Amino acid sequence: MIVTVDLFSAATDTRTGAGAVLGRIAEERGWGLDGTVLYDVWDRHNKGLQREARAPRTFTQVSREALRRAYDELGLDSGSAGGDLARLHDAVGDWPLWPDVAEGLRRLAAVARVGLLSNVDDHLARRSRAAALVDPDLLLTSQRLGAFKPSPEIYLAAVRAVAPERLVHVAASARDVRGALEAGIAVVRLARPGHAVDPDGPEPSVEVADAGELADVVGALGAGRPAPPTA
Repeated sequence: MIVTVDLFSAATDTRTGAGAVLGRIAEERGWGLDGTVLYDVWDRHNKGLQREARAPRTFTQVSREALRRAYDELGLDSGSAGGDLARLHDAVGDWPLWPDVAEGLRRLAAVARVGLLSNVDDHLARRSRAAALVDPDLLLTSQRLGAFKPSPEIYLAAVRAVAPERLVHVAASARDVRGALEAGIAVVRLARPGHAVDPDGPEPSVEVADAGELADVVGALGAGRPAPPTA
């Protein structure tokens, strides 16, 4: 069995990591804005553009345009978006994992091969802290798969990439849970602050509150047993 984990919601505390970088930029420029405020606007534009993005457009290109739009919306100098995005991406290796991830993924690797499934370019996936905890051959990125979440195309491409093994995806965000389920992939939802299930979409059959629970849940799924009680 192959288990993929979403990089920027389930594994990484992206709002904290990217928000810290944006906070430093805002302080240097005298913008008087909290970095997480900048992050939230950027993230909203990122997700909107990713819904429409198609290969060969890259995550970096999408993120740059999203940051430019965020700056425009906030009345900031959008001419600096390209350089600021480079600073954000250079710092990806400093963005913290959620506290339960390192031990949780080590336990999970004892019952399944573990990878990442993410809307990201290959070099950013490799730079992340999560990359050291998973199979390097299973960095399934939007660049590698030629599609972006939440399109069914990226999930179906991931299934083809790991065939004939079964794919289970660990997701946290509403769009990732819904996208994977609508593509017919088994999903274990890992609850994270700031994320909820889409009320208009399908609900995952299994949800856990801690990455340490993933090994038991996935082990049960692999053995064809009902998943143990979870959050």
